[in-house]
Amino acid sequence: MVTIVNVHEAKTHLSRLLEQAHAGEEIILAKAGKPFARLMPLASAEPPVRTPGRLKDRIDLSRFFEALPDDELAACEAR
Repeated sequence: MVTIVNVHEAKTHLSRLLEQAHAGEEIILAKAGKPFARLMPLASAEPPVRTPGRLKDRIDLSRFFEALPDDELAACEAR
């Protein structure tokens, strides 16, 4: 369900509108009767799950600590 609310009313009832959005309702904020912004729930409030070791064997550690070639090193130092 979509609710259209004028900005002045939204300022007055922001807490209530946030609760409605959190419950899944989409709220359109209107300025001078024209849609201006959308208040809606976040897709996910949970942080993404991190999986240790998911990039294992993607980096060649035998070459990781080698010195950069002279041309690449010069390009970095030029900045």
